[in-house]
Amino acid sequence: MATPSIPAQPVFRTAEIREIEKRAIAGSNPPRLMDLAGHAAAELARELAGDRADILVLAGPGNNGGDAFVCARYLRQWWFSVTVVFAGRVEKLSTDAKQALDEWRAAGGDVVDALPARRDFGLVIDGLFGIGLERGLEGVYKALVESLNGLECPVLSIDIPSGLASDTGQVRGGAMRAGHTVTFIGLKPGLLTADGPEYCGRIHLRELGLDPEALVAPSVWRIGESAVSGFLPRRPFNSHKGLYGSVAILGGAPGMTGAALLAGRAALKLGAGRTYVGFIGPAPVVDTEQPELMLRPADEVMGLSNLSCIVAGPGLGQSVDACLHLDAALATGLPLVLDADALNLIAAFPDLQNRLKSRQEATLATPHPAEAARLLSTDTASIQADRLAAALDLARRFRICVALKGAGTVCALPDGRMFINSSGNPGMASAGMGDVLSGMLGAFLAQGLDAEHALLLGVYLHGAAADRAVAKEIGPVGLTASEVTEQARRLLNRWVYRTPS
Repeated sequence: MATPSIPAQPVFRTAEIREIEKRAIAGSNPPRLMDLAGHAAAELARELAGDRADILVLAGPGNNGGDAFVCARYLRQWWFSVTVVFAGRVEKLSTDAKQALDEWRAAGGDVVDALPARRDFGLVIDGLFGIGLERGLEGVYKALVESLNGLECPVLSIDIPSGLASDTGQVRGGAMRAGHTVTFIGLKPGLLTADGPEYCGRIHLRELGLDPEALVAPSVWRIGESAVSGFLPRRPFNSHKGLYGSVAILGGAPGMTGAALLAGRAALKLGAGRTYVGFIGPAPVVDTEQPELMLRPADEVMGLSNLSCIVAGPGLGQSVDACLHLDAALATGLPLVLDADALNLIAAFPDLQNRLKSRQEATLATPHPAEAARLLSTDTASIQADRLAAALDLARRFRICVALKGAGTVCALPDGRMFINSSGNPGMASAGMGDVLSGMLGAFLAQGLDAEHALLLGVYLHGAAADRAVAKEIGPVGLTASEVTEQARRLLNRWVYRTPS
């Protein structure tokens, strides 16, 4: 697996974490990973607890429970009052977890098998289940989690919140809602996408003295500001609009004019030299809010010879005319961004699918889960059950760069690399957000970025602009796509010209 061309943070699936652990302990002086993990959890717990001396530790039946016993032992050494609830059977513990329990007892600790009646703990430490959980929470385990979720005290989860699937971010039967999660060796996909961000709180990575990338080459990375903020260079003083490309927006069917205009405005404000909006329906004479846009019938725009890329889909509709124009766009030798009804039409017509698969030029697609489900002939629940697998299937099947939108947008490339976005917030769940993203991607392609860099910059900046808006008390409730465009322009210029925020 090739390494990314950007300084992104590696993310590891469960099998990869297990392989890293296996290789780490195969040497002549193997580290005691459970002791290191428990100590790391205890250090963070000490910081979070502060002067609240009473701590409740929940230890489960596996190695996550062993980490919890170690954590409890260190906290007791540091003079905290620690109550340990053990939800397992001693005879079924692994060798390492049994040793951790014995050392906890040798240090003067004890275990109980039920939650105490008191509810005023300064901190709860969740060590019930870790990344090895392969089924949903049920029975006594589900009851424990539900009881602890009802407490008002802060929660620290060890490695991953109990009940959250490490590879997918799915909640299975229930999950612990943590304010903090201390995760070991490497980040896990489940912390970053789907339900993960809702349940894990603030993530604290502790590599335990290992160099995980040297032991197992990752195929997934997390993208943040440091990874993408340098993608777009400063503009030379001797500039003209022809240097920054011409974007064509193909969409705007009757009743959906606004979608095409939102995409066009985003392309213009994120740096495209020229932006044409080609309407499937009657073209407005002018966009009075953004008169710099050139509004024309789709036929006329598709006939231009100076285009740098095409964005097809915002308000496109699913008429015969829309299908014919999409087919023409797929047949061009131009970079292409596909969104919304462009994706729905491709899903519906095998000829369009074949046209897409045969393209040699850069193609970016930005489906939401329902659109991805149509493209893969499945349902939305199946897409959300494993977002990484779905995004990668799309990228490889159609030979395109994909951004599967949602909490922790997953960007997948045909070569197998994947990136999980770390920006964004629930305010983005409003109409027009996808149109703005597609216009931004068109702007970056027009300015000369390759497909990978355009996709990652666009996806991260889109979410970061929404985060910036919320920080300025614009949303999250009522945040609009137009407001995100404005914040994205400000943020991008700050990155390019290194100006203070």
